[in-house]
Amino acid sequence: MPEDYRRYLDPKVVSKLAGMELKARLVVEGFIVGLHRSPYHGFSVEFAEHRQYMPGDDVKHIDWKVYGKSDRFYIKQFEEETNLRGYILLDASASMGYKSNGVSKFEYGSYFAAALSYLMLRQQDAPGLLIYDQQIRAYIPPRGARSHINNILKQLEKTQPSSKTDAAIAFHELAERIKRRGLIVVISDLFDDPDRMLAGLKHFRHRKHEVIVFQVLDPFERNFGYRAEARFRDMETGQMLLTNPYQIRKEYIERLDDFIEKFSRACRDALIDYHLLDTSVPFDKALFGYLAKRSKLG
Repeated sequence: MPEDYRRYLDPKVVSKLAGMELKARLVVEGFIVGLHRSPYHGFSVEFAEHRQYMPGDDVKHIDWKVYGKSDRFYIKQFEEETNLRGYILLDASASMGYKSNGVSKFEYGSYFAAALSYLMLRQQDAPGLLIYDQQIRAYIPPRGARSHINNILKQLEKTQPSSKTDAAIAFHELAERIKRRGLIVVISDLFDDPDRMLAGLKHFRHRKHEVIVFQVLDPFERNFGYRAEARFRDMETGQMLLTNPYQIRKEYIERLDDFIEKFSRACRDALIDYHLLDTSVPFDKALFGYLAKRSKLG
């Protein structure tokens, strides 16, 4: 069986990640406890709710009475789980497929998501993955088993960016779905309606989740380094525009910088951690730089 999905975890990066800790700035339930091995392996004695069985779940937590009534497998979940639940939300809209050289924004975001997932598992925490465009395309609930990384990597490997973006739909749906406070990590180019997107992010904050937003941009999107007359095509609508990049470069950069500044400020006001990523910077270097900054926050 081909294992191309393993390319998302370079051994050199893994060896570096082994010594890193993702330190939360806000108080998140279970995070400090989650840094240490739990004798309960994620389950305690007080029952809270059911969720549908997923491949890889421990069969000893299947509720056989529910199975007898519904002919479906459900897992018992408990109130005082000792590990942090992390939800990595990856934008898979068509604009994320853009690349001027090297890797696309989606590939870059996939590597970033894989490394964060591995890091959480190293800390005895439970990463999950949600892939969205104008709707939720795939959802893998958080789990703390080491083998869970393969489920995440396989989903990343088989996903291709397509369709338009409407992050708010996915954000609001997930915010209503998850019951326990955790860590929300959004990886996106943020080419979407900013007001709707911010409303979705604030929904997570209203639910007491910690939220981190990584905006992924290609260097050509930032510096608009096109020389000759060019025809641009919107990757999500297909609309074409013929123009001379030199004539609009100054205004384009000003508008983009203004968008980044306003969005990052709105995030700060909502206690959301915003960070800009450039695909020309190796993703492991960007990740380690971010983690080093976070560690100083204690």
